[in-house]
Amino acid sequence: MRLLIIEDEKKIALALKKGLEQESYAVDVAFDGKEGLGQAMTIDYDLLVLDRMLPEVDGIRICQALRDQKKIVPIIMLTSKDAVRDRVAGLQAGADDYLVKPFAFEELLARIQALLRRPSVIQEPILQVGDLILSRTTFGVMRDREPVMLSRKEFALLEYLMKNSDRIVTKDMIISHVWDYDADILPNTVEVYIGYLRKKIDRAYPNKPQLVRTIRGFGYRLGSEEPPRLRGKTSEVKDEHV
Repeated sequence: MRLLIIEDEKKIALALKKGLEQESYAVDVAFDGKEGLGQAMTIDYDLLVLDRMLPEVDGIRICQALRDQKKIVPIIMLTSKDAVRDRVAGLQAGADDYLVKPFAFEELLARIQALLRRPSVIQEPILQVGDLILSRTTFGVMRDREPVMLSRKEFALLEYLMKNSDRIVTKDMIISHVWDYDADILPNTVEVYIGYLRKKIDRAYPNKPQLVRTIRGFGYRLGSEEPPRLRGKTSEVKDEHV
């Protein structure tokens, strides 16, 4: 899951980023409304945490602009204004939730999780491909009824692959959903993490079907069945290496 925080108070923004990254989210930060609106318009985020009072472009105008462009990303608006008319204005502009400052991080996290459980964003808290099971609520992974220990980034990568099971995803698609904007992505970063996953969920179970597949020239695919032939090109599946 990739989130965007648009907040001009840097101390608050960076504290939220750190806390959310510890919960296995990839998090970008923008410190003014103009920059934040540009990122929200061009990057496919799963959720926005948006301050109402911002330099350049305020939170109300950002909400309106995103909704005018048919962007359906969930938005939680943060504000020090707690009057009913202010909350109504935020919701009418297109925000999905409204949280008054100061607030507890645990409450923000609960609201984020609640919005991400909506059917339009996430249909099930459990993902399953064959005998591989991932829980979004406990951050646990099991294969063949045995726990699989993953790092936060490995978990985020596996979650994205499982959400798109039986589809080919490119490196660029993976980077845009699993890593945040400021992450130090080297040319082989995706290959390295795919290798980590393959070691833990495929090579550790040699008698089970291979799940993580590299489709040369296209990207990656997670699934227990052989991929179909790609029209116009031959899909060469490279199983033993990244």
